[in-house]
Amino acid sequence: MGEEQTANGRDCDAAIIGAGFGGLYALHKLRNELGLNVRSFDDAGGVGGTWYWNRYPGARSDTEVTAYCYSFDRQLWEDWQWTERYPRQVEILAYLNEVANRHDLRRSIEFNTRIVRAEWDDNTHRWRLTTSKNETFSAQFLIEGVGLLSSTNTPAFPGTQQFKGEIFHTARWPHAGIDLRGKRVGVIGTGSSGIQLIAEIAPQVSELLVFQRTPQYVVPSRHSPISQAALAAIRQDYAGYWRGVLNSATAFGIEESAIPASSVSHEEREAVFERAWQAGGGFRFMLGTFNDIITDLDANDAATDFIRRKIRSLVHNPEIADALTPTDLYAKRPLCCDDYYESFNRDNVTLVDIKTHAISAITENGILTEAGHYDLDVIIFATGFDAVTGNYLKIDTRGRSGLTLQEKWARGPRAFIGLTIAHFPNLFMIFGPFGPFTNQPPVHEFQINWIAEAIARVRAQGFASFEVSQNLEDRWIDECNEIANTTLFPRVDSWINGGNIVGKPKASMFYMAGMAAYAAMLRDIAAHDYRGFVVDGHER
Repeated sequence: MGEEQTANGRDCDAAIIGAGFGGLYALHKLRNELGLNVRSFDDAGGVGGTWYWNRYPGARSDTEVTAYCYSFDRQLWEDWQWTERYPRQVEILAYLNEVANRHDLRRSIEFNTRIVRAEWDDNTHRWRLTTSKNETFSAQFLIEGVGLLSSTNTPAFPGTQQFKGEIFHTARWPHAGIDLRGKRVGVIGTGSSGIQLIAEIAPQVSELLVFQRTPQYVVPSRHSPISQAALAAIRQDYAGYWRGVLNSATAFGIEESAIPASSVSHEEREAVFERAWQAGGGFRFMLGTFNDIITDLDANDAATDFIRRKIRSLVHNPEIADALTPTDLYAKRPLCCDDYYESFNRDNVTLVDIKTHAISAITENGILTEAGHYDLDVIIFATGFDAVTGNYLKIDTRGRSGLTLQEKWARGPRAFIGLTIAHFPNLFMIFGPFGPFTNQPPVHEFQINWIAEAIARVRAQGFASFEVSQNLEDRWIDECNEIANTTLFPRVDSWINGGNIVGKPKASMFYMAGMAAYAAMLRDIAAHDYRGFVVDGHER
């Protein structure tokens, strides 16, 4: 079909949901490089995905920006001047807007438009899409880049509507900003967004009450200007750098440790942890110190003991330090933030333990817990996301014979390589369930390139439908579960396994064997003509 539109302009070769890192690159790849007729949809008012919505004070990447960017446009990489090692939200959003400008992407995106229904038609071999504006579109292929961490989680506390002050969620922060100076502010949640927000606003507000359910292991970020030496090294071997990123375990662009914690003395182990603490970065501390922190209890204990001692040295009040000190495993997304623990040394900051004394209700004037009432002017939910599956399930998606995605995933997600779902032909996900546990932007590019190659082959050979077989999907999930059980992640409730959402089926939703193994496998699938996939009803 190329760039030619049908009479009503609503039929296309491919439809894309989402205009974040993944969705923008998918649009560029399919429209600008493959020459397909592509329509994109996003319920936001502009590009950026999670960086469009998450504008809370302190919002920034916790991945070093040398790997938290695109690789496909070398000239953009040369021209764009990042200012910080972990850039703030405003800089990342500006970067994504520049990408959209350079590659003329906006003309193919329907903003302020949510896809509410996607239904596969077995007769036409096309997806029929219905928008929040009650418009309909059709596409041969559907690519969903709806975001790993985008579906907001807001607990339903009694009395929320009664509160006379203001209530906000970090992931839906007003674009005009909020003046918190001189106000009594309550923050519920101490995950990645919460710790960044707390450290940022503590010096600004009159009173800050932090409602903590679970204490976190947090290492410093050590915010600083981006290293010119690091940029020069990448510039010298640009292609080699990005090959190295994809051939690593986690694609973070850092030097991953190759030695177990038990291979060195206690003194050397402490020195390694101290160097990592001073260098900053949660992923560097977890992945760059020793190679078995997430798989071996003794190594994990060594890391947690080190961080616990740091907490007690940084927080002046021993009782507050104890309350901030985790007792569980270091087996969640590793957090980093400057001045988080130090914030609790301020006279205007109070830690409220809601695991021991839960929140009972939100009242007209604040928050009532089992231990008492706290008067507030502003309440901020930093309660994170219904991760991985949340946004997919918000769309009424129906595959072959009317099978709904809600039915398919009723007991937990089912998918293959994070990209495809059995009985949902011509549907591709970007970073869907059972994909690699990695940094996202470079893996987005790799996944989308694989998707684009599959689409090009299907179209060139005149096929109408392409999907993974149920058998291959089942075997993949078994493999992912088996690998996950060799790590410590399943032992701790977090968004990684859905344990942060009440009533959500717990599942190890990632492939934990590393990006290098994942990339090799995807290349092998394509090289063997998609063995195990079903093309026009016939399994290869």
